[in-house]
Amino acid sequence: MSRVDTEIDGRRLSLSNLDKVLYPETGLTKAGVIDYYRRIAPALLPHLAGRAITRVRYPDGVAREGFFEKHCPDHRPDWVATASVARRSVDEAITFCLVDDLATLVWLANLAALELHAPMARADDPDHPTAVVFDLDPGPPAALGDACRVALTLRQVLEGLDLESWPKTSGGKGLHVYVPIRPGPDHSATREFALAVAEVLARRDPATITQMDRATRAGKVFVDWSQNARHKTTVAPYSLRAAASPSVSTPVTWDEVAGAAGTDDHSTLRFDPASVVARFEGDGDLFAPVLTPAQQLPELGG
Repeated sequence: MSRVDTEIDGRRLSLSNLDKVLYPETGLTKAGVIDYYRRIAPALLPHLAGRAITRVRYPDGVAREGFFEKHCPDHRPDWVATASVARRSVDEAITFCLVDDLATLVWLANLAALELHAPMARADDPDHPTAVVFDLDPGPPAALGDACRVALTLRQVLEGLDLESWPKTSGGKGLHVYVPIRPGPDHSATREFALAVAEVLARRDPATITQMDRATRAGKVFVDWSQNARHKTTVAPYSLRAAASPSVSTPVTWDEVAGAAGTDDHSTLRFDPASVVARFEGDGDLFAPVLTPAQQLPELGG
């Protein structure tokens, strides 16, 4: 096994098999993955900081099956920060990695942790989310353009509740819409709120939208409100996805969503690592407002 020793911010790392191809369709190697995460770190790290990160690792590349990893590996360097988060009972806890710095991010990329998934709450306050998320998942033959059209309706409903929202691509065929909120409500409250909004959307356009379950989404856009449960995570903004061709969960503008709404072009709003870095260098972090949650979650029936 070939290794390269390096130092990042005073942390010593040993990187292995940098020429290993992780995305065979394009030839993107582990070195390329590490380089992407290094370059996008100024945008990505604030969205990971203080959160219990779940990784999806593909040590043999995306052509082989990957695996979810919640527990921070026991072989981690002693400088990798962790957080113990209780799960389904007070007797059960998981020690998660905290990805608060570039060295930890590069260390995880070296483990082929291609996807990084974050909960809606911080690790030091796991019961109180800082955002509500809507996962708009189109069922074929519906596509990303249909999800964009539903996202615009969702935005309109949220604006009627005096709530601003920010979209990002899932990195696949869907769209995520975040509503940052002031911490206070627990996950049951945000989940109930998301369900209520999803029901409003489904009543407005039952031929296009479903909020029931994925089994009912053929030809429709499934508004997944269940992502707001305490144990759920959503792929982080700027995370790679394990598609055949490398794509990224990318923050986009509402104008871009409107431009893509209803189109049949499956390449619309699909961004590769290089284009995402270029977007960030030109426009900054379009998802930055999500980091300062100041909105109040409306009370149901209020």
